[in-house]
Amino acid sequence: MTVLVTGATGTVGTEVVRALRERGAAVRAMSRTPESAGMPAGVEVVRGDLTDLASLRAALDGVEAAHLITFDAPRGAGGGEAVADGTGVVAALTDAGVRRVTVLQNGYPGPVEEAVADAPFEATVLMPVEFMANALDWADAVREHGRVDEPYVDRLSAMVHEADIGDVAAVALLEDGHGGPLVITGPEVLTLRDKLDAIGEAVGRRVDLVALSEDEAIERWRAEGLDDEAIGFRQWIYGDPPEVGYTVATTVPDVTGRPGRTFAQWAREHAAAFGG
Repeated sequence: MTVLVTGATGTVGTEVVRALRERGAAVRAMSRTPESAGMPAGVEVVRGDLTDLASLRAALDGVEAAHLITFDAPRGAGGGEAVADGTGVVAALTDAGVRRVTVLQNGYPGPVEEAVADAPFEATVLMPVEFMANALDWADAVREHGRVDEPYVDRLSAMVHEADIGDVAAVALLEDGHGGPLVITGPEVLTLRDKLDAIGEAVGRRVDLVALSEDEAIERWRAEGLDDEAIGFRQWIYGDPPEVGYTVATTVPDVTGRPGRTFAQWAREHAAAFGG
């Protein structure tokens, strides 16, 4: 079967492509810049995005399943713009005869999630917690200074390996019976200190943790170009995180039949980025 993957060059999209290929599916990757998509051999790449319904309809020719993102056009440091026409997206999928859809939720539910709730196909909304890949934000500091400066140092996270998100998505796209919302976490709850210890073990040296005050953190985020909305989100997600973000869910083993990947494994895989 042929599966359309939107957001195919993103952190999760690349893993969805990998997981589908490993399971023998034909993959069509949709990108605004197909000439620089860098997809593996055997992956068909087409031009388009979810804010251009004509390009979506063209990309859906012969497709039986599709992976959707909910934020598409970039708008700077604050994140991406939500795909506004969820009804139009669902109509295009329905007209093409798509049987299964996964939707990568980015924060709060939006128009796409609302539209697929009443769609005639099986829809699985993927709700991952913090990505392990977010730790790459520390790579320069670890390489250059051997320490990380962070606020809210007591915060907890059941962060998830992006490859596990890809594997769950692939199973939901290729098999019936996985419709509905799926919270996706890693197999353990970690502190910042736990994460830095894992990185230190991977690179062979200790990584120190320096606590920032909230004011110091806000000053740094502004210097990085974050707007007030993005800063407010970080204050909330770090200072008063929702329980779902630090509660281990069994989705990965339930759907894939194997344990979730640990942060220690992720750190070993990315040791070179931290100077290992």
